[in-house]
Amino acid sequence: MKENNPAAPGSFWIPLFTVVLGAFAAILNQSSVNVAIPKLMTIFGVDTDKIQWVVTTYMLTSGVIIPVTGFLGDYLGSKRLYIIALSVFILGSLLCSLAWGLNIMIAARVIQGIGGGAIMPVSMAIIYKIVPRDKIGTALGVWGIAAMAAPAIGPTLGGYVIDHLSWHFIFILNIPVGMLGIFLAVFLLPSEKPPLERRFDFWGFVLVIGGCFTFLLALSQGNKEGWTSQYIVNLLLGGSFALILFVFVELEQDNPILDIRILKNKIFSLSIVASGLITIGLFGGIFLIPLFTQNMQGLTPLQTGLLLMPAAIVTGLVMPLSGVLFDRIGFFIPGLMGLLITAWGTWELHTLSLETSMQHIQFIMVIRSIGMGLAMMPITTAGMNTVSNLKIGEASALSNVVRQIAASFGVALLTSVLQQRQIFHATRLSEAVSVSLPTANSIINQLGQQMGLGREGYEFGLSLLNMQIQRLGFTQAIGDTFLVATLFVLLAIPFVILMKQRFS
Repeated sequence: MKENNPAAPGSFWIPLFTVVLGAFAAILNQSSVNVAIPKLMTIFGVDTDKIQWVVTTYMLTSGVIIPVTGFLGDYLGSKRLYIIALSVFILGSLLCSLAWGLNIMIAARVIQGIGGGAIMPVSMAIIYKIVPRDKIGTALGVWGIAAMAAPAIGPTLGGYVIDHLSWHFIFILNIPVGMLGIFLAVFLLPSEKPPLERRFDFWGFVLVIGGCFTFLLALSQGNKEGWTSQYIVNLLLGGSFALILFVFVELEQDNPILDIRILKNKIFSLSIVASGLITIGLFGGIFLIPLFTQNMQGLTPLQTGLLLMPAAIVTGLVMPLSGVLFDRIGFFIPGLMGLLITAWGTWELHTLSLETSMQHIQFIMVIRSIGMGLAMMPITTAGMNTVSNLKIGEASALSNVVRQIAASFGVALLTSVLQQRQIFHATRLSEAVSVSLPTANSIINQLGQQMGLGREGYEFGLSLLNMQIQRLGFTQAIGDTFLVATLFVLLAIPFVILMKQRFS
Protein backbone atom coordinates (compact mmCIF):
# COMPACT_ATOMS: atom_id res chain seq x y z
CA MET A 1 0.00 0.00 0.00
CA LYS A 2 1.33 3.36 -0.91
CA GLU A 3 1.69 6.04 1.72
CA ASN A 4 -0.35 8.58 -0.14
CA ASN A 5 -3.16 6.21 -1.15
CA PRO A 6 -5.28 5.37 1.87
CA ALA A 7 -7.83 2.58 1.81
CA ALA A 8 -11.06 3.15 0.03
CA PRO A 9 -14.00 4.49 2.04
CA GLY A 10 -15.81 1.76 3.95
CA SER A 11 -12.86 -0.65 3.92
CA PHE A 12 -11.07 0.54 7.02
CA TRP A 13 -13.42 -0.32 9.90
CA ILE A 14 -12.11 -3.79 10.75
CA PRO A 15 -8.42 -2.71 10.54
CA LEU A 16 -9.39 0.30 12.65
CA PHE A 17 -10.84 -2.01 15.31
CA THR A 18 -7.52 -3.89 15.30
CA VAL A 19 -5.44 -0.85 16.25
CA VAL A 20 -8.06 0.40 18.73
CA LEU A 21 -7.87 -2.98 20.49
CA GLY A 22 -4.13 -2.69 21.06
CA ALA A 23 -4.27 0.94 22.19
CA PHE A 24 -7.12 0.22 24.59
CA ALA A 25 -5.27 -2.74 26.15
CA ALA A 26 -2.10 -0.70 26.74
CA ILE A 27 -3.84 2.26 28.39
CA LEU A 28 -6.28 0.11 30.35
CA ASN A 29 -3.41 -1.84 31.88
CA GLN A 30 -1.54 1.32 32.84
CA SER A 31 -4.53 2.69 34.79
CA SER A 32 -5.67 -0.61 36.33
CA VAL A 33 -2.25 -1.46 37.80
CA ASN A 34 -2.42 1.61 40.06
CA VAL A 35 -5.26 0.00 42.02
CA ALA A 36 -3.14 -3.09 42.70
CA ILE A 37 -0.27 -1.17 44.33
CA PRO A 38 -1.40 -1.65 47.97
CA LYS A 39 -1.85 -5.38 47.33
CA LEU A 40 1.58 -5.66 45.72
CA MET A 41 3.12 -3.89 48.73
CA THR A 42 1.79 -6.69 50.94
CA ILE A 43 2.71 -9.50 48.53
CA PHE A 44 6.31 -8.34 48.05
CA GLY A 45 6.74 -6.99 51.59
CA VAL A 46 7.99 -3.55 50.54
CA ASP A 47 7.19 0.04 51.44
CA THR A 48 5.73 2.86 49.36
CA ASP A 49 9.11 4.19 48.22
CA LYS A 50 9.98 0.89 46.57
CA ILE A 51 6.59 -0.16 45.20
CA GLN A 52 6.09 3.13 43.36
CA TRP A 53 8.76 1.98 40.88
CA VAL A 54 6.25 -0.53 39.53
CA VAL A 55 4.30 2.45 38.18
CA THR A 56 7.24 4.77 37.52
CA THR A 57 9.29 2.33 35.43
CA TYR A 58 6.39 1.73 33.03
CA MET A 59 5.79 5.46 32.69
CA LEU A 60 9.47 6.20 32.09
CA THR A 61 9.99 3.36 29.60
CA SER A 62 6.88 4.12 27.58
CA GLY A 63 7.78 7.81 27.60
CA VAL A 64 11.28 7.34 26.21
CA ILE A 65 10.27 4.84 23.50
CA ILE A 66 7.61 7.13 21.99
CA PRO A 67 10.01 9.62 20.30
CA VAL A 68 11.73 6.88 18.27
CA THR A 69 8.54 5.19 17.01
CA GLY A 70 8.44 7.45 13.95
CA PHE A 71 11.90 6.26 12.86
CA LEU A 72 11.06 2.62 13.69
CA GLY A 73 7.81 2.84 11.74
CA ASP A 74 9.67 4.08 8.66
CA TYR A 75 12.44 1.53 9.08
CA LEU A 76 10.31 -1.54 9.82
CA GLY A 77 6.92 -0.54 8.47
CA SER A 78 4.01 0.44 10.69
CA LYS A 79 2.28 -2.94 10.53
CA ARG A 80 5.41 -4.83 11.53
CA LEU A 81 6.19 -2.36 14.31
CA TYR A 82 2.63 -2.65 15.65
CA ILE A 83 2.89 -6.45 15.78
CA ILE A 84 6.31 -6.28 17.46
CA ALA A 85 5.01 -3.75 20.01
CA LEU A 86 2.03 -5.93 20.87
CA SER A 87 4.30 -8.98 21.17
CA VAL A 88 6.66 -7.19 23.55
CA PHE A 89 3.68 -5.92 25.56
CA ILE A 90 2.33 -9.48 25.88
CA LEU A 91 5.76 -10.78 26.94
CA GLY A 92 6.02 -8.07 29.59
CA SER A 93 2.51 -8.82 30.83
CA LEU A 94 3.30 -12.55 31.10
CA LEU A 95 6.48 -11.85 33.07
CA CYS A 96 4.59 -9.43 35.35
CA SER A 97 2.00 -12.11 36.13
CA LEU A 98 4.78 -14.58 37.01
CA ALA A 99 6.85 -12.11 39.09
CA TRP A 100 7.87 -13.52 42.48
CA GLY A 101 9.67 -10.44 43.72
CA LEU A 102 9.80 -6.69 43.31
CA ASN A 103 12.94 -6.60 41.15
CA ILE A 104 11.47 -9.13 38.71
CA MET A 105 8.25 -7.12 38.57
CA ILE A 106 10.13 -3.88 37.83
CA ALA A 107 12.16 -5.56 35.07
CA ALA A 108 8.96 -7.01 33.57
CA ARG A 109 7.31 -3.60 33.68
CA VAL A 110 10.23 -2.16 31.69
CA ILE A 111 9.60 -4.74 28.96
CA GLN A 112 5.87 -4.08 29.11
CA GLY A 113 6.49 -0.33 28.86
CA ILE A 114 8.59 -0.72 25.71
CA GLY A 115 5.69 -2.40 23.95
CA GLY A 116 2.95 -0.29 25.49
CA GLY A 117 4.72 2.98 24.75
CA ALA A 118 5.05 2.18 21.04
CA ILE A 119 1.45 1.05 20.57
CA MET A 120 -0.29 4.44 20.78
CA PRO A 121 1.81 6.48 18.31
CA VAL A 122 2.15 3.66 15.77
CA SER A 123 -1.58 2.93 15.91
CA MET A 124 -2.34 6.59 15.13
CA ALA A 125 0.11 6.49 12.23
CA ILE A 126 -1.56 3.34 10.87
CA ILE A 127 -4.97 5.03 10.96
CA TYR A 128 -3.68 7.86 8.79
CA LYS A 129 -2.40 5.29 6.30
CA ILE A 130 -5.61 3.25 6.02
CA VAL A 131 -8.32 5.92 6.34
CA PRO A 132 -9.18 8.58 3.72
CA ARG A 133 -8.62 12.12 5.02
CA ASP A 134 -12.31 12.99 4.64
CA LYS A 135 -13.15 10.19 7.12
CA ILE A 136 -10.21 10.67 9.47
CA GLY A 137 -12.22 12.53 12.11
CA THR A 138 -14.70 9.69 12.49
CA ALA A 139 -11.89 7.11 12.59
CA LEU A 140 -9.85 8.99 15.19
CA GLY A 141 -13.02 9.55 17.20
CA VAL A 142 -13.37 5.78 17.50
CA TRP A 143 -9.64 5.40 18.21
CA GLY A 144 -9.89 8.14 20.83
CA ILE A 145 -12.20 5.98 22.92
CA ALA A 146 -9.10 4.06 23.98
CA ALA A 147 -7.20 7.18 25.04
CA MET A 148 -10.11 8.81 26.88
CA ALA A 149 -12.22 5.97 28.30
CA ALA A 150 -9.56 3.43 29.31
CA PRO A 151 -8.11 5.59 32.15
CA ALA A 152 -11.58 5.73 33.73
CA ILE A 153 -12.43 2.05 33.19
CA GLY A 154 -9.04 0.83 34.45
CA PRO A 155 -9.62 1.50 38.17
CA THR A 156 -13.00 -0.27 38.02
CA LEU A 157 -11.51 -3.34 36.36
CA GLY A 158 -8.48 -3.32 38.64
CA GLY A 159 -10.64 -2.97 41.75
CA TYR A 160 -12.85 -5.88 40.70
CA VAL A 161 -9.88 -8.11 39.93
CA ILE A 162 -8.23 -7.34 43.27
CA ASP A 163 -11.45 -7.87 45.24
CA HIS A 164 -12.70 -11.04 43.51
CA LEU A 165 -9.77 -12.69 41.70
CA SER A 166 -5.99 -12.32 42.09
CA TRP A 167 -3.57 -9.52 41.28
CA HIS A 168 -2.00 -11.80 38.65
CA PHE A 169 -5.09 -11.44 36.47
CA ILE A 170 -4.51 -7.71 36.02
CA PHE A 171 -1.59 -8.74 33.80
CA ILE A 172 -2.91 -12.08 32.52
CA LEU A 173 -5.96 -10.39 30.97
CA ASN A 174 -3.63 -8.55 28.58
CA ILE A 175 -2.40 -11.79 27.02
CA PRO A 176 -5.54 -13.01 25.18
CA VAL A 177 -6.42 -9.44 24.15
CA GLY A 178 -2.92 -8.88 22.81
CA MET A 179 -2.85 -12.21 21.00
CA LEU A 180 -6.18 -11.39 19.36
CA GLY A 181 -4.72 -8.04 18.32
CA ILE A 182 -1.68 -9.73 16.74
CA PHE A 183 -3.86 -12.26 14.89
CA LEU A 184 -6.07 -9.52 13.48
CA ALA A 185 -3.07 -7.35 12.59
CA VAL A 186 -1.36 -10.14 10.65
CA PHE A 187 -4.39 -10.84 8.48
CA LEU A 188 -6.25 -7.53 8.35
CA LEU A 189 -3.74 -4.69 8.38
CA PRO A 190 -2.45 -3.86 4.90
CA SER A 191 1.22 -4.58 4.31
CA GLU A 192 3.47 -1.74 3.30
CA LYS A 193 6.95 -1.17 2.05
CA PRO A 194 8.99 1.19 4.22
CA PRO A 195 9.01 4.47 2.27
CA LEU A 196 12.70 5.17 2.51
CA GLU A 197 16.02 3.83 3.70
CA ARG A 198 17.07 5.71 6.84
CA ARG A 199 20.47 5.85 8.47
CA PHE A 200 20.32 5.40 12.22
CA ASP A 201 20.77 8.73 14.01
CA PHE A 202 22.84 7.57 17.01
CA TRP A 203 23.36 10.91 18.75
CA GLY A 204 19.76 11.94 18.20
CA PHE A 205 18.68 8.63 19.73
CA VAL A 206 20.94 9.02 22.78
CA LEU A 207 19.92 12.62 23.42
CA VAL A 208 16.16 12.16 23.05
CA ILE A 209 16.12 8.98 25.14
CA GLY A 210 18.34 10.51 27.83
CA GLY A 211 16.50 13.83 27.85
CA CYS A 212 13.02 12.32 28.06
CA PHE A 213 14.11 9.79 30.70
CA THR A 214 15.70 12.31 33.07
CA PHE A 215 12.93 14.87 32.56
CA LEU A 216 10.14 12.35 33.21
CA LEU A 217 12.04 10.91 36.18
CA ALA A 218 12.30 14.40 37.70
CA LEU A 219 8.57 14.98 37.22
CA SER A 220 7.69 11.63 38.81
CA GLN A 221 10.02 12.05 41.81
CA GLY A 222 9.77 15.80 42.40
CA ASN A 223 7.10 15.74 45.08
CA LYS A 224 8.79 12.90 46.94
CA GLU A 225 12.35 14.26 46.85
CA GLY A 226 11.49 17.97 46.92
CA TRP A 227 11.55 20.23 43.87
CA THR A 228 14.49 22.22 45.20
CA SER A 229 16.58 19.16 46.14
CA GLN A 230 19.89 18.76 44.33
CA TYR A 231 18.76 15.42 42.90
CA ILE A 232 15.66 16.86 41.19
CA VAL A 233 17.38 20.09 40.12
CA ASN A 234 20.18 18.07 38.51
CA LEU A 235 17.67 15.87 36.71
CA LEU A 236 15.73 18.84 35.39
CA LEU A 237 18.88 20.65 34.27
CA GLY A 238 20.32 17.50 32.71
CA GLY A 239 17.09 16.63 30.91
CA SER A 240 16.60 20.17 29.65
CA PHE A 241 20.21 20.38 28.42
CA ALA A 242 19.92 17.03 26.61
CA LEU A 243 16.67 18.04 24.89
CA ILE A 244 18.01 21.46 23.87
CA LEU A 245 21.17 19.83 22.49
CA PHE A 246 18.92 17.30 20.73
CA VAL A 247 17.18 20.15 18.89
CA PHE A 248 20.49 21.57 17.59
CA VAL A 249 21.80 18.12 16.58
CA GLU A 250 18.60 17.17 14.76
CA LEU A 251 18.48 20.40 12.77
CA GLU A 252 21.84 19.42 11.26
CA GLN A 253 20.74 15.89 10.33
CA ASP A 254 19.47 14.94 6.89
CA ASN A 255 17.62 11.94 8.37
CA PRO A 256 16.95 12.78 12.04
CA ILE A 257 15.46 10.20 14.34
CA LEU A 258 12.66 12.68 15.07
CA ASP A 259 12.19 15.47 12.56
CA ILE A 260 11.45 18.49 14.73
CA ARG A 261 11.20 20.62 11.60
CA ILE A 262 7.56 19.50 11.67
CA LEU A 263 7.11 22.15 14.36
CA LYS A 264 7.55 24.82 11.68
CA ASN A 265 4.01 23.84 10.77
CA LYS A 266 2.23 26.45 12.90
CA ILE A 267 -1.13 24.68 12.98
CA PHE A 268 0.43 21.41 14.11
CA SER A 269 2.49 23.19 16.78
CA LEU A 270 -0.56 25.05 18.11
CA SER A 271 -2.47 21.79 18.10
CA ILE A 272 0.02 19.86 20.26
CA VAL A 273 0.35 22.77 22.73
CA ALA A 274 -3.44 22.92 23.09
CA SER A 275 -3.62 19.13 23.45
CA GLY A 276 -0.93 19.22 26.13
CA LEU A 277 -2.83 21.83 28.13
CA ILE A 278 -6.06 19.81 27.82
CA THR A 279 -4.21 16.68 28.98
CA ILE A 280 -3.20 18.44 32.20
CA GLY A 281 -6.85 19.29 32.81
CA LEU A 282 -7.90 15.72 31.96
CA PHE A 283 -5.50 14.15 34.43
CA GLY A 284 -6.66 16.61 37.06
CA GLY A 285 -9.98 14.82 37.21
CA ILE A 286 -8.59 11.30 36.82
CA PHE A 287 -5.98 11.91 39.53
CA LEU A 288 -7.87 14.07 42.06
CA ILE A 289 -11.32 12.48 42.19
CA PRO A 290 -10.04 9.08 43.43
CA LEU A 291 -8.00 10.86 46.11
CA PHE A 292 -11.11 12.68 47.31
CA THR A 293 -13.55 9.77 47.20
CA GLN A 294 -11.19 7.24 48.79
CA ASN A 295 -9.37 9.41 51.33
CA MET A 296 -12.24 11.68 52.33
CA GLN A 297 -15.43 9.75 51.66
CA GLY A 298 -14.16 6.24 52.37
CA LEU A 299 -14.95 4.62 49.02
CA THR A 300 -13.07 1.54 47.89
CA PRO A 301 -11.14 1.55 44.60
CA LEU A 302 -13.92 -0.54 43.02
CA GLN A 303 -16.60 1.88 44.23
CA THR A 304 -14.57 4.81 42.90
CA GLY A 305 -14.23 3.06 39.57
CA LEU A 306 -17.99 2.51 39.41
CA LEU A 307 -18.46 6.18 40.28
CA LEU A 308 -16.35 7.14 37.25
CA MET A 309 -17.91 4.55 34.94
CA PRO A 310 -20.75 6.76 33.61
CA ALA A 311 -18.21 9.40 32.57
CA ALA A 312 -16.19 6.73 30.73
CA ILE A 313 -19.29 5.50 28.91
CA VAL A 314 -20.22 9.04 27.91
CA THR A 315 -16.70 9.57 26.57
CA GLY A 316 -17.06 6.46 24.46
CA LEU A 317 -20.28 7.84 22.98
CA VAL A 318 -19.08 11.41 22.44
CA MET A 319 -15.69 10.69 20.84
CA PRO A 320 -17.12 9.18 17.63
CA LEU A 321 -19.70 11.99 17.53
CA SER A 322 -16.95 14.59 17.73
CA GLY A 323 -15.22 12.79 14.85
CA VAL A 324 -18.33 13.01 12.68
CA LEU A 325 -18.67 16.71 13.54
CA PHE A 326 -15.02 17.26 12.62
CA ASP A 327 -15.51 15.66 9.21
CA ARG A 328 -18.59 17.80 8.55
CA ILE A 329 -17.93 21.21 10.10
CA GLY A 330 -14.24 21.21 11.05
CA PHE A 331 -12.49 21.41 14.39
CA PHE A 332 -13.27 24.89 15.68
CA ILE A 333 -16.89 24.70 16.86
CA PRO A 334 -16.70 21.28 18.58
CA GLY A 335 -13.22 22.10 19.91
CA LEU A 336 -14.18 25.45 21.40
CA MET A 337 -17.50 24.22 22.80
CA GLY A 338 -15.74 21.20 24.28
CA LEU A 339 -13.15 23.36 26.01
CA LEU A 340 -15.80 25.65 27.49
CA ILE A 341 -17.82 22.69 28.79
CA THR A 342 -14.66 21.04 30.19
CA ALA A 343 -13.59 24.25 31.90
CA TRP A 344 -17.05 24.67 33.47
CA GLY A 345 -17.11 21.06 34.68
CA THR A 346 -13.60 21.26 36.13
CA TRP A 347 -14.43 24.58 37.82
CA GLU A 348 -17.58 23.07 39.36
CA LEU A 349 -15.47 20.39 41.02
CA HIS A 350 -13.74 23.02 43.14
CA THR A 351 -16.94 23.18 45.24
CA LEU A 352 -16.55 19.59 46.50
CA SER A 353 -17.14 19.14 50.22
CA LEU A 354 -17.39 16.24 52.64
CA GLU A 355 -21.18 16.37 52.17
CA THR A 356 -21.11 16.26 48.35
CA SER A 357 -23.22 13.35 47.10
CA MET A 358 -21.90 10.68 44.78
CA GLN A 359 -24.66 11.52 42.29
CA HIS A 360 -23.49 15.13 42.09
CA ILE A 361 -19.88 14.07 41.46
CA GLN A 362 -21.06 11.66 38.77
CA PHE A 363 -23.11 14.39 37.10
CA ILE A 364 -20.21 16.85 36.98
CA MET A 365 -17.79 14.19 35.72
CA VAL A 366 -20.25 13.24 32.95
CA ILE A 367 -20.55 16.89 31.86
CA ARG A 368 -16.79 17.17 31.95
CA SER A 369 -16.43 14.03 29.82
CA ILE A 370 -18.76 15.46 27.22
CA GLY A 371 -16.47 18.48 26.94
CA MET A 372 -13.30 16.39 26.81
CA GLY A 373 -14.79 14.11 24.18
CA LEU A 374 -15.78 17.07 22.01
CA ALA A 375 -12.50 18.95 22.35
CA MET A 376 -9.55 16.55 22.31
CA MET A 377 -10.02 14.66 19.04
CA PRO A 378 -10.89 17.60 16.71
CA ILE A 379 -8.02 19.73 18.02
CA THR A 380 -5.47 16.91 17.69
CA THR A 381 -6.73 15.82 14.28
CA ALA A 382 -6.75 19.35 12.87
CA GLY A 383 -3.02 19.56 13.51
CA MET A 384 -2.22 16.07 12.25
CA ASN A 385 -4.17 16.66 9.04
CA THR A 386 -1.74 19.39 8.00
CA VAL A 387 1.21 16.94 8.05
CA SER A 388 2.15 14.98 4.94
CA ASN A 389 1.69 11.20 4.98
CA LEU A 390 5.47 10.69 4.78
CA LYS A 391 5.90 12.53 8.09
CA ILE A 392 2.78 11.25 9.84
CA GLY A 393 4.67 8.66 11.91
CA GLU A 394 7.04 11.26 13.32
CA ALA A 395 4.19 13.73 13.87
CA SER A 396 2.29 11.04 15.78
CA ALA A 397 5.37 10.31 17.91
CA LEU A 398 5.89 13.99 18.66
CA SER A 399 2.22 14.52 19.52
CA ASN A 400 2.17 11.51 21.86
CA VAL A 401 5.40 12.38 23.66
CA VAL A 402 4.09 15.90 24.33
CA ARG A 403 0.94 14.41 25.86
CA GLN A 404 3.01 11.96 27.91
CA ILE A 405 5.14 14.78 29.33
CA ALA A 406 2.02 16.92 29.87
CA ALA A 407 0.35 14.10 31.80
CA SER A 408 3.42 13.61 34.02
CA PHE A 409 3.79 17.36 34.48
CA GLY A 410 0.10 17.68 35.29
CA VAL A 411 0.17 15.01 38.00
CA ALA A 412 3.39 16.45 39.48
CA LEU A 413 2.12 20.03 39.45
CA LEU A 414 -1.33 19.25 40.82
CA THR A 415 0.15 17.04 43.53
CA SER A 416 2.43 19.86 44.59
CA VAL A 417 -0.43 22.37 44.59
CA LEU A 418 -2.56 19.95 46.60
CA GLN A 419 0.14 19.45 49.23
CA GLN A 420 0.97 23.14 49.57
CA ARG A 421 -2.67 24.23 49.79
CA GLN A 422 -3.46 21.50 52.31
CA ILE A 423 -0.72 22.84 54.59
CA PHE A 424 -2.03 26.38 54.10
CA HIS A 425 -5.66 25.55 54.86
CA ALA A 426 -4.83 23.22 57.77
CA THR A 427 -2.64 25.93 59.34
CA ARG A 428 -5.36 28.55 58.91
CA LEU A 429 -8.03 26.28 60.40
CA SER A 430 -5.75 25.34 63.32
CA GLU A 431 -5.27 29.01 64.13
CA ALA A 432 -9.03 29.56 63.98
CA VAL A 433 -9.71 26.75 66.48
CA SER A 434 -6.75 27.23 68.81
CA VAL A 435 -7.08 25.24 72.05
CA SER A 436 -6.70 28.50 73.93
CA LEU A 437 -10.11 29.59 72.65
CA PRO A 438 -13.01 28.70 74.98
CA THR A 439 -15.18 27.23 72.21
CA ALA A 440 -12.44 24.94 70.87
CA ASN A 441 -11.45 23.87 74.38
CA SER A 442 -15.07 23.03 75.16
CA ILE A 443 -15.37 20.89 72.03
CA ILE A 444 -12.19 18.99 72.92
CA ASN A 445 -13.43 18.37 76.47
CA GLN A 446 -16.79 17.11 75.18
CA LEU A 447 -15.07 14.71 72.81
CA GLY A 448 -12.75 13.54 75.56
CA GLN A 449 -15.56 13.04 78.10
CA GLN A 450 -17.20 10.57 75.76
CA MET A 451 -14.14 8.37 76.29
CA GLY A 452 -14.23 8.86 80.06
CA LEU A 453 -10.45 8.72 80.33
CA GLY A 454 -9.55 12.05 81.95
CA ARG A 455 -6.32 13.41 80.51
CA GLU A 456 -6.15 10.61 77.94
CA GLY A 457 -9.70 11.47 76.88
CA TYR A 458 -8.72 15.12 76.44
CA GLU A 459 -5.77 14.13 74.24
CA PHE A 460 -8.05 11.80 72.27
CA GLY A 461 -10.50 14.66 71.73
CA LEU A 462 -7.62 16.88 70.62
CA SER A 463 -6.49 14.25 68.10
CA LEU A 464 -10.04 13.92 66.72
CA LEU A 465 -10.27 17.68 66.28
CA ASN A 466 -6.89 17.77 64.55
CA MET A 467 -7.98 14.93 62.27
CA GLN A 468 -11.08 16.87 61.28
CA ILE A 469 -8.97 19.97 60.60
CA GLN A 470 -6.73 17.93 58.28
CA ARG A 471 -9.78 16.51 56.48
CA LEU A 472 -11.25 19.96 55.94
CA GLY A 473 -7.87 21.31 54.86
CA PHE A 474 -7.48 18.48 52.33
CA THR A 475 -10.96 19.09 50.95
CA GLN A 476 -10.35 22.82 50.52
CA ALA A 477 -6.98 22.05 48.90
CA ILE A 478 -8.69 19.72 46.41
CA GLY A 479 -10.93 22.64 45.45
CA ASP A 480 -7.95 24.93 44.91
CA THR A 481 -6.24 22.28 42.78
CA PHE A 482 -9.29 21.96 40.53
CA LEU A 483 -9.15 25.72 39.99
CA VAL A 484 -5.57 25.32 38.74
CA ALA A 485 -6.69 22.48 36.43
CA THR A 486 -9.46 24.76 35.13
CA LEU A 487 -6.89 27.43 34.31
CA PHE A 488 -4.94 25.02 32.09
CA VAL A 489 -8.09 24.09 30.16
CA LEU A 490 -8.88 27.78 29.62
CA LEU A 491 -5.30 28.42 28.47
CA ALA A 492 -5.91 26.06 25.54
CA ILE A 493 -8.66 28.31 24.12
CA PRO A 494 -6.35 31.04 22.70
CA PHE A 495 -4.31 28.38 20.88
CA VAL A 496 -7.48 26.96 19.31
CA ILE A 497 -8.48 30.45 18.18
CA LEU A 498 -5.03 30.96 16.66
CA MET A 499 -5.42 27.65 14.83
CA LYS A 500 -8.70 28.89 13.37
CA GLN A 501 -7.04 32.08 12.21
CA ARG A 502 -4.25 30.06 10.53
CA PHE A 503 -6.84 28.00 8.66
CA SER A 504 -8.71 31.11 7.51
